[in-house]
Amino acid sequence: TNCLTTAWRLFKHMSEEQQRYEKQLLFEHPAFAKLCQQLLRDSRRITRGDLVFSLHALVNLGVPQNTLLVQTLLRVCQEKLNQFDNRCVSVLATTLSGMDKDKNVSALQAGLQLLVEQRISTIKDIFILQNLMKCLGKDVPVFLKKKLEMAVLKEIDHLTFPNALRMVLALVAMNYCSYPILTACSKKIQENVHDVPFRQLILILEACHTLQYRNVKLFSALADYVNSTACLWDKRQIILFLSAFEALGFQPSELMEIFAEKVTEDPEFLNLKNLLIVLRVYSRLNYVPRVQKHQFFETLQSCLNKCLPQISDTELLKAVYSLCILGYLPHQALDELLQKDSKDELILSGDLYKEQKEMMLRCVKTCMELDSPSFTKPAFVVTENSSSLVSLNLRKAQEALIELLGDENMFRQNVQLPYKYHVDFEIRMDAEGKKVLPITATDDHPDPSVQRLALLFVPLSTFCVGTTHPQGKLAMKKRHLNKLGYHVVLIQNRKFQEMTNEDAVEFLKGKIYLENASSSSEVTVQDNN
Repeated sequence: TNCLTTAWRLFKHMSEEQQRYEKQLLFEHPAFAKLCQQLLRDSRRITRGDLVFSLHALVNLGVPQNTLLVQTLLRVCQEKLNQFDNRCVSVLATTLSGMDKDKNVSALQAGLQLLVEQRISTIKDIFILQNLMKCLGKDVPVFLKKKLEMAVLKEIDHLTFPNALRMVLALVAMNYCSYPILTACSKKIQENVHDVPFRQLILILEACHTLQYRNVKLFSALADYVNSTACLWDKRQIILFLSAFEALGFQPSELMEIFAEKVTEDPEFLNLKNLLIVLRVYSRLNYVPRVQKHQFFETLQSCLNKCLPQISDTELLKAVYSLCILGYLPHQALDELLQKDSKDELILSGDLYKEQKEMMLRCVKTCMELDSPSFTKPAFVVTENSSSLVSLNLRKAQEALIELLGDENMFRQNVQLPYKYHVDFEIRMDAEGKKVLPITATDDHPDPSVQRLALLFVPLSTFCVGTTHPQGKLAMKKRHLNKLGYHVVLIQNRKFQEMTNEDAVEFLKGKIYLENASSSSEVTVQDNN
């Protein structure tokens, strides 16, 4: 056991190439074969500690799992499982979490689960608990996940920074989002953010995405750290950070500003893959650089034009769509896209993503019209007949508007506009924005003195995390409704539903009478973390 464990400790500090070379020498050495034969003969006589540490070392040294030696050690572990102390259980759990599923591994994991159920109250070590969590995985019953969570929380005051990183990954392995544990881990990570290596930073963000955990303070701390050390990072590393933040819906504005400057100064690193990521990130998070905005878009367009000879139809559509979301029209790429569309080469009949591509193409064509410099605000917007029925999640808003305005004739609901846009509620006001005007059948005539107010009740997910900043598609809709002559009020629907009826009426009163002159009125969205 000492020989195997020592070999593994030496190996794990070597480079991958050196490990391959040394392992080959080790496996070909006659003494190693004798050592394995002796371990096979003595497997039922060695101590419990030697048993689990030998198995752990063999697996990590790369001895094939299907060998007689490894399978024998797994069976002996099954026989002696109830005799293992917590330390042995921890080592065994760590070993099993790195092995492929087979008959003996599955049987041992099942036995380990039963053992943990019996002993959970006696395990006080966070390191052991997280090893068990990783081993038992996502298939463990919910009641046991909760027991493991409570066991960790009892010892949470002893959480160290290295354990905080491992605990986050253990929760991912178990597919269990424990807000109390994650909050404690987040605090430790924030306190020691300068000690977190690059790969761990990415893993933390990916873990938050997997667990659907949103913590603005944590995200801001990570973004600020990367931002403050941006000169030390490779541009491709920053792209990975931005992509991870984009998946979370979090906008690291300062980092995005600095990266935009780097792109403008030196765009040579932007191959097609990186370009598509940058376009996706900036469009979804709806970030337009404060400085050198025009140069940034021109640089992206130039890079896209260089990629046109080798770009696929789908990639071309995604790239153009992303730029259009931001309100920028890349003319050369647009021409090529429309040529492919006219030849029916863009969307094939059997395409699995046909609906998504049709939606993207429709958005591109809408942007070509509404975002064109030659577009002028129409004096009259044709609207389609709308249903008088509202969805259940808008019933409260409808009732609040009736109470506030006194009559259903003072607003329209479910308004269908050109370009397939939809408005939840439309209100018309006088030029000063002090009086709501009734909507009648003869009211659909051009009147420059009438203000049109569009109320949009939208989900929290359409805003960047922790802010009132709309994400790309919502920002595009808001921009286009402005072009069509509407003042847009964005209301986070879940927050509105949580209000009392009286508060809902007062809230809408403020939005309609006090903020209708603003084209960017939104509900304050806060993050509880």
